[in-house]
Amino acid sequence: MVNELLYVIPAGKYGKNELIELLKEHSEIKFVSLVGIDLAGNDTDEKIPMELFLKDMDDFFQGSAVQTDGSSVVLTGIATLNNAKVDMPADSSVNWFVDYNYNYIDEAKGKPVGTLRIPAFLVHNGLRVDSRAILADSLSYIKSELISLFKKYPKVAGLEHINGEEIEDIIFTSGTELEFWVKTPVEKAEVAELSASQTMQEQYWQRTRGSVRTALEQTIVMLDNYGLKTEMGHKEVGGIKATIDEAGNLTHVCEQLEIDWRFADALQAADNELQARIVVKEVFRANGLEVTFKAKPIIGVAGNGEHTHVGFAAKMKSGKLVNLFAPTNMKEDFMSAVGYGSLMGLLKNYEAINPFITATNDALNRLKPGFEAPVCIVTSLGHTPEIPSRNRTILAGLVRDVNNPLATRFEVRAANPYTNTYVALSAIYLSMLDGVKAIVASGKNTKEILAELSKEAGTSGFYLETDRAYRSEHDVFEDYEEDERNRLFGKPPATVWENMENLKKFPAKTEVIKAGNILRQEILDAFVAGALIRWSTELLKRIIPENLAIVKAAKSLHDADSAVDYDLYLWDKVNSLRVELAKDTVAQKSIFTRVNDAVAAGDYDTVSALQIEMYGKVEELKIAYAKYKRNII
Repeated sequence: MVNELLYVIPAGKYGKNELIELLKEHSEIKFVSLVGIDLAGNDTDEKIPMELFLKDMDDFFQGSAVQTDGSSVVLTGIATLNNAKVDMPADSSVNWFVDYNYNYIDEAKGKPVGTLRIPAFLVHNGLRVDSRAILADSLSYIKSELISLFKKYPKVAGLEHINGEEIEDIIFTSGTELEFWVKTPVEKAEVAELSASQTMQEQYWQRTRGSVRTALEQTIVMLDNYGLKTEMGHKEVGGIKATIDEAGNLTHVCEQLEIDWRFADALQAADNELQARIVVKEVFRANGLEVTFKAKPIIGVAGNGEHTHVGFAAKMKSGKLVNLFAPTNMKEDFMSAVGYGSLMGLLKNYEAINPFITATNDALNRLKPGFEAPVCIVTSLGHTPEIPSRNRTILAGLVRDVNNPLATRFEVRAANPYTNTYVALSAIYLSMLDGVKAIVASGKNTKEILAELSKEAGTSGFYLETDRAYRSEHDVFEDYEEDERNRLFGKPPATVWENMENLKKFPAKTEVIKAGNILRQEILDAFVAGALIRWSTELLKRIIPENLAIVKAAKSLHDADSAVDYDLYLWDKVNSLRVELAKDTVAQKSIFTRVNDAVAAGDYDTVSALQIEMYGKVEELKIAYAKYKRNII
């Protein structure tokens, strides 16, 4: 039965009449859903009867068939309660996927009932305002700019093997690597046990077993059914060994996995990622397992990253495809001038990109030293062009294969599974365009450009900032102290507020990502406003209650009559932290209350500072209470 299902309708494969016949043939596909992506990365999912789609198909592409309430999704300040109508035109330029409900079988066909998910745009007052449109329009603008640039500068350093005037098209390629934690329902593993297993490197690429193995293998097959061309599924660094019950089934599962699939055109790649998350969740759920894509589901152990690979190539008039990052001689140069310019643009302007990469409390929790998650704006190229290497401590690394120039690309390591990939890729590619323009126009050769990228902090350059360093082949966590890292590579934001404020703090960099008027001020304001609402709401409604539970759980355990002085000393330290965090007095309000008051007053500078203080005090409390508890006999 599964082999008879229709999983994907490839872009451009069918004309209107052929499409109608195909869908009539697969009458088990009973619904259509137009998939729009709001500014937080949320996707819409409505159920429209198939007969309506077949009857009014043209209206679906014109945007007149389906509207949604824009005030109920994250289009903050754009679609308001008194102006909420948003049209949803379908997008025929990408693949369409069929989402099957395996719990609902069409009796006539004996097949699960399907919903055809058609990617769409969101149009408000005649303007496209959604994440998919931002990426599509950004790529169109960048393509036009690059083709014009190569016509003006047909000979570029490191690309001596091509003539820029012969470039017919620019192809943007992207790919994401999806990490996730999987566990049996209500399983709660001890952080200490997980941390020890990670430190001892017991989990990475271990053999999967039982229901986890079954779910992983089924997921890989299913992703291939959808045309994603899975390249690998494997265990990641996090997890503990499961146990086996009397029936021979695995219980107490708690482990981390990763699945990678083939790169695609940037817009299609972002759509593929959304479909992959759906497939992973549904397949693992069918096997009795819970999945989370949160960036840091368990504080103190490895989080979930989503390393994002970016590159672009030129399609020549001859039909040949040329990777514009790869140099003419792969053993003499790391990259071409275009590759260097792209990387330098990304690094120089990252403060304006980071808000779109790291927009939540959860995302910032992951970006801590010691967990292979980047905190510094720095790159690594490798020690020599002849022998590629990988530095896993940096923000954006060069990935290359001397024998395969088409593989040359960058890996941006800061993203997580809930990063809005559409908007993040837009900001990344727009910043890369800025660097390419500057480097190509400079006329400098690849050795001079490499020297600029490799310069020491305090050395002036023709593009990069004087007071910063941008390249390191060291372990940036082990080989630099925190103050030195901050001085060389910039101090990373500690809160969502600090990250969003960088769009104001670095206006020149923000102007770079506003090029082409796609990430225009209206969109930036809406994105920031939505992020700050989620940030402050989560602080009040989730984080403070969770921390209050930690405070309340830190109870006195010693007997007043038999307690030794050290017990009293340790408890006094614990209790003073409890009071400071959660107990109001006439003389002093607690940190929790002060956070509430600052949010109510709209004083986000104070909220941000108190959040940092609160996190520090809670960690102190955990350590102090564990020490006190260990000493109680």
